[in-house]
Amino acid sequence: MIIYNETIIVDEGIHKQWLNWMQTEYIPMVMKTGFFSSYKILNVLDSPNEGVTYCIQYTTDKREKYNEFNTHHWLGMQALHQQKFENQFVLFHTLMQTVN
Repeated sequence: MIIYNETIIVDEGIHKQWLNWMQTEYIPMVMKTGFFSSYKILNVLDSPNEGVTYCIQYTTDKREKYNEFNTHHWLGMQALHQQKFENQFVLFHTLMQTVN
């Protein structure tokens, strides 16, 4: 299983608005692409960073599906994210594979 993880550190003053937007708009757009089968939203409890840290983990069965998402959708979605919450978050992403 492939897990695409977005870790986002959000300014504390807007994190509830951001989370609502993620749940109602951004994540549904990602899932609508059809490249991921499920997702989880996690709140990092012991983050050393200022602000509120979340991880959004999307799962897929093949790396090729992630590659296709990354090639055709990621930049546009990140532009929307940046436009909506400019200078109020920091995002980094990782790609992981489960070990059987």
